[in-house]
Amino acid sequence: MSDFTERSEQLLGLLEPEMALELALEMADCVDVWTETKQTKNGTKEPALRHVEKDVLIPKLMREKARQRCSEKVQDFTHCCQESGFLMVLKCREENAALKGCLISHYKDPHLFEECKQEYLQEREEYRKTGIPAKNRREKIGTSM
Repeated sequence: MSDFTERSEQLLGLLEPEMALELALEMADCVDVWTETKQTKNGTKEPALRHVEKDVLIPKLMREKARQRCSEKVQDFTHCCQESGFLMVLKCREENAALKGCLISHYKDPHLFEECKQEYLQEREEYRKTGIPAKNRREKIGTSM
């Protein structure tokens, strides 16, 4: 892996998910090679994903969705930590285990990966058509109503 690729992945990992998505979309728009499709085993064509999209950006979307889907366990763990103070490491083991189990089950869910992949591809396609990042499109839609 080149130094440029490693550095870009590190930088994208430091950004907020929307900003990372926006930057990756801009990067993908610069080179035509990234618009290619790949042939699947059953003969259908699907958009090719770059390494940074598959291993960084889509997992970020998955993490966000997993946090939303496990929001009850996140709240339970947060409440326990706030009540326990410094003893949270000992007192909140059960809540932590439940939260971790919930998040891991979502991270390993192939349906969630496919859902996030399709969401990302749709966002990437929309960006390539309009040149307007998703964040800016949402702001324009909200202010025009």
